Amino acid sequence: MPTRARWSLPEDRAGVAVAAAALFLCCWVLVHHWFWARGTLVDWPTYQTYGGAIVHSHDVPYRDFAVEYPPGALPMFVLPSWIGGDYATTFEWVMAVCGVALVVVIALWLSPTAALYAALAPLLVGSLILSRFDLWPALLATAALAALLHERHALGWGLLAAAVSAKLWPLVLVPPALVWTYRRGRLTSVLAGVAVLVLVVGPFLIAAPHGLYESLRGQADRPLQVESLGATLFTTFGHPRVISSHGSQGVAGHGGVGAVFAVAQIAALLALWIAFARGPATPERFIRYAVAAVAAFVAFSKVLSPQYLLWLIPLVPLVRGRRGVAATLVLTLALVLTQLWFPWHYFAYADDFDRAWIVFLRDLVLVALVAVLALPMRLAARA
Repeated sequence: MPTRARWSLPEDRAGVAVAAAALFLCCWVLVHHWFWARGTLVDWPTYQTYGGAIVHSHDVPYRDFAVEYPPGALPMFVLPSWIGGDYATTFEWVMAVCGVALVVVIALWLSPTAALYAALAPLLVGSLILSRFDLWPALLATAALAALLHERHALGWGLLAAAVSAKLWPLVLVPPALVWTYRRGRLTSVLAGVAVLVLVVGPFLIAAPHGLYESLRGQADRPLQVESLGATLFTTFGHPRVISSHGSQGVAGHGGVGAVFAVAQIAALLALWIAFARGPATPERFIRYAVAAVAAFVAFSKVLSPQYLLWLIPLVPLVRGRRGVAATLVLTLALVLTQLWFPWHYFAYADDFDRAWIVFLRDLVLVALVAVLALPMRLAARA
């Protein structure tokens, strides 16, 4: 990743940004056709319920009805209801705008090559990209990293706080971002992030503290989701009891294994954060350890929905050199393996453990991605 002296905007990057945006939209249109259009699993009906309650019934989220997501996600649910028309179509195009903005940010301020890879996101993840809002936090988190690398620390922390308020996973970027900002003597810029969190979360914390708390607690109480690495140990090598919970399927009665993976996740994140803090805060190391933290959070999580891979698509190609190429290839393999069973064979897997070995292999590939990003190159190659 270039230093600040090289962060001027070359004229050719504007052309790459336009090309990446066009490529993204072409891929977006493609996933409406062919095999991608068959047997889709969508999340937008839940979002429509939230948006309709706010726009049409004037209900207060967390107080008048339960919401599964943090307050920063609400604009993505409200906007299609406010615009009107067919909710699914409107929501798709709201997400398309987020996707175009994402690849443009990457092309202009991070890496033109990575922007072209990110533009392939619709093909890499399939039709799920049409009905999930994960492009929104991915855009905010990626823009935050770009701002921090450009020494726009207040803007970066504001964007990072917005990303956390939209979906909690960008929290794993906070420790390396703190080190990065501290090393540059700009620690007071963190207050910009605090201010954004207060503005976004504060009103709901005042109006419905219990509802907001229950939203967070509900995520923490989820069982091992069937696609997580811990669950695939049982679906591949046993016959566990599967229950429906929190809008997905989970493996019942294995809380101990879930706790082990929670400890592994925390240990991996702590190791990555400490390793970055103990070394030089160069742009290349900042990006690598930030991306590795997100990959570790995904790989060892007790919930691993396919849309989580969307978080990695704009980030992994930002890692430079042979390590970056290897990590991008590993991520691509994980994406291909995911599409071999999701969404068409999801319930066959969840109910009868059909193709469980593919899900297990996909999860192992994500662990390999963490190794490629985090370990010294010699050890990563052996892994």
